[in-house]
Amino acid sequence: MIELINLSLQRGGKALLEEASLRVNPGEHMALVGANGSGKSSLFKLLCNELSYDSGDLQMPAQWQIAQMRQEVEASDRPAIEYVIDGHQQYRRIEADIEACSDDHRLAELLAEMELIHAYQIRSDAEQLLQGLGFALTEVDKPVSDFSGGWRIRLNLAQALMCPSDLLLLDEPTNHLDLDASLWLEQWLRRYEGTLLLISHDRDFIDACCDFVVHLEHHQLHRYRGNYSAFERQRAERLAQQQQAYEKQQAERAHMEDFVRRFRAKASKAKQAQSRLKALERMSEIAPAHVDSPFHFRFYAPSQYSDPLLGLSNAALGYSEPLLNKVNLSIHPGSRIGLLGANGAGKSTLMKSLAGTLAPLSGQRHSGEHLHMGYFHQHQLESLDLNASPLLQLQRLRPDAREQDIRNFLGGFNFKGERAEGSCLHFSGGEKARLALAIIVWQRPNVLLLDEPTNHLDLEMCHALTSALQEFEGAVIVVSHDRHLLRNTVDELLLVDNGSVSPFDGSLDDYRQWLLSRNRELGDKPQSASTAPVVDKKKARQDAAAKRAKLAPLNNEIKKLERTLQKVAEQLQAIEAQLADTSLYDETNKQRLKTLLAEQAHLQTENNTAEEAWLELQEQLEALAD
Repeated sequence: MIELINLSLQRGGKALLEEASLRVNPGEHMALVGANGSGKSSLFKLLCNELSYDSGDLQMPAQWQIAQMRQEVEASDRPAIEYVIDGHQQYRRIEADIEACSDDHRLAELLAEMELIHAYQIRSDAEQLLQGLGFALTEVDKPVSDFSGGWRIRLNLAQALMCPSDLLLLDEPTNHLDLDASLWLEQWLRRYEGTLLLISHDRDFIDACCDFVVHLEHHQLHRYRGNYSAFERQRAERLAQQQQAYEKQQAERAHMEDFVRRFRAKASKAKQAQSRLKALERMSEIAPAHVDSPFHFRFYAPSQYSDPLLGLSNAALGYSEPLLNKVNLSIHPGSRIGLLGANGAGKSTLMKSLAGTLAPLSGQRHSGEHLHMGYFHQHQLESLDLNASPLLQLQRLRPDAREQDIRNFLGGFNFKGERAEGSCLHFSGGEKARLALAIIVWQRPNVLLLDEPTNHLDLEMCHALTSALQEFEGAVIVVSHDRHLLRNTVDELLLVDNGSVSPFDGSLDDYRQWLLSRNRELGDKPQSASTAPVVDKKKARQDAAAKRAKLAPLNNEIKKLERTLQKVAEQLQAIEAQLADTSLYDETNKQRLKTLLAEQAHLQTENNTAEEAWLELQEQLEALAD
């Protein structure tokens, strides 16, 4: 297991952790969440021995193989597939030893080692990883230097997955993936048997892949049982008990509930519209968990509309050759469209054509008289004036605006004080993305074209953007791998596939099932998270059966304890909800309050006892499994 004991860590004079403690048990899939700069990536560096802590202790098995996704890769002439196979360090070591070996006896030993790691399967495993992440088989032998930065990051991810590991560290793995590749990676990680630590802005991805959440807050590590949605609920309940925040929380919740009521009156019976309504209702419940977010902004109401605002008629879209044909699309005020489709199908081509940066090869693009467009795309970050401050860049757009109004506006994007006044030269990717979004919002668009807007954003900024888009009165067209964003902001889905654009009659869950079904038809079975296939299947089945029999009693006890923990957690939540009622603290309710507090103390003791027993059994399970 991994254990941090009263650990303190500083970087650049800034305290990140102060006597923080955490235990991560083998096989747990855990998400790290917290504000930018809270220390998530630094914790990864600690685990990889790239940073030293100031005090306390960090314990983890010395023999563990750690796989980590790097964030950068240099251009090289090395074929992509060989670069990915480099992640299997044991294979590369044996391969090098064979190359240098001149002793027949030692050579026989090395060849036996190759057989043990199923070396004959390694290239096929690497190909499956690359295909799952969106590479075509015709691309796997291309040099790394032929790929753009985003595709090189995918190669880094494939290399990390290629490594047979005990601990897998993934920092924003979906940042450069489309929705199809994100869904594939989700399936792969769910089958991964090692310990997973994940940093991600994609809450649906966390929900699917993680059973625990660690929140880095106030220099401490708070561990929550359950996925991100469960963490959000638990944190909302905890904050609701803090009297100082109570009124602000209720105002935020009332605002969300009012918006839900207004949306319900207009929602159609379409699957995606109903899906969005359910998501909105849930958003109102967890709104208190985000009252301390540094991000609070809303889109201005557009001053004018045309109807339609924008459209394409019988358009062929592409570059020298059409990628999409006979595209007919009309964007009206209030349109909320999500674009689905595999990488390379033409989603970004369609967005560029709608934006007017790529002219149709044939057919027509129509724009309304009062069209005022905001177009967010990744290359936009490169066009920011990095020498100018955020304040100056907004002043240029509206010279008549009061400086204090601009400062207040930028504060909603967490550009305050010196951050608003200084140049952007040293801005992180997340800060550049926030500034690009701020510039769009500042210009009061009536149509938003958003191509992967959540790349580089943290969870709190993603939540703020989702909330703002829910209330935007203009039209929205979104391409995103972030299902939570799509589920909460669009009512209509279009599928970009096989050279055409057509309505997708279903929800995002239906799209996921459609993808799985299509992949089965094509024979594209997802790769197992274990990269080595079993050769002697009969013996493997016998060994597995014996191991299951050996571990069954422990597993049964663990399941019983987990049911107990779940039951106690639900009872505690019910009591905490009652304790959040301010009338309970009146003198007339003194006895009831006393009873509830006693019940809470008893349940907390029961929870602690069960959790200690659960952890002890997990250690026994680990020892027997070795």
